[in-house]
Amino acid sequence: MNASTVPAFPGGTAVTHLRVYDWLAEDGQAGGSPHLHTASSEGYVVLRGEGALESLSGAGYQRTPLRPGSLLWFTPGTVHRLVNDSGDLEILVVMQNAGLPEAGDAVLTYPQEVLADPSAYRKATDLPTGVTSAAKAARARRDLAVQGYLELRERVEREGPSALSGLYDTAVDLVREKVVGWHHHVHKGVVRQAATAQEHLAALEKGDGKHLRGSGVYSADTNSGPLRNGMCGHLRVWDLDGATPVE
Repeated sequence: MNASTVPAFPGGTAVTHLRVYDWLAEDGQAGGSPHLHTASSEGYVVLRGEGALESLSGAGYQRTPLRPGSLLWFTPGTVHRLVNDSGDLEILVVMQNAGLPEAGDAVLTYPQEVLADPSAYRKATDLPTGVTSAAKAARARRDLAVQGYLELRERVEREGPSALSGLYDTAVDLVREKVVGWHHHVHKGVVRQAATAQEHLAALEKGDGKHLRGSGVYSADTNSGPLRNGMCGHLRVWDLDGATPVE
């Protein structure tokens, strides 16, 4: 069986093991880079440690405690910041639309002057390839995003969710030209899986269980090498495109 015939992971999602940064930010809290997603929902299952999810959304500012076994998710447009209170916060992240966030769906909450300048935004966001230099750049990126986030949080607490409108407009401007290349991520994932499920239901209604004869178990490894620097922490991503049948 070749890679093109391996069924996609359920829901067309991506799965990541995340160790949230323990770097202290300017407000004395350790954690990741605040950001939002423009088209993807995201879910967390807390594996270890304690902390919180700070969020800015249509519900205003919220702080949701995280502890082992916590399960939560949030929708596009939710500004989210992971806070690592215990120093060992680890999370299993389930991301909608596998591949789309890596294509630029995430927008960091930099100060407005950086968000308004696409070249400045790219310069602040892109990480170098060296392990040491990437970690240093990731921390600087986190600090800049926290700076903008704290300013935005203050406005949301003062003015309400309407204070997010400017960020949303800027986020759309930043991703608009990329969107034409995003459709295939959705179609090869959740759209194809939904169509396949409908085909199975139609077959079952006719008494046809032919698809059951193609059943199997598949596995995927995490990418080898050192942990990557992500927006929220050090991470390993399962290589779902490289999944193989279990013999």
